[in-house]
Amino acid sequence: MGPMPDARFLTLADVAEMLATSSAQVYALVRRGELPAIKIGGRGQWRVERSELEGFIQRMYAETREFVDQHPFVDTEAPADTR
Repeated sequence: MGPMPDARFLTLADVAEMLATSSAQVYALVRRGELPAIKIGGRGQWRVERSELEGFIQRMYAETREFVDQHPFVDTEAPADTR
């Protein structure tokens, strides 16, 4: 169903849907501290604030720009993600 447009907090499933990845990948980002989140209640109810997700996305753009600058494209590269 997806998140409400004005929801402040998102579930890991919501975040996964927005990033077109798996909930397991989002959980790994949260547990490694790469994507700030809060844990509410005692049953693993993780929530990511929308503003934190936007900040994470901006950091990924910056890291990707840095990677591209440091690793010029070579025509023989094959894409790793062919989805």
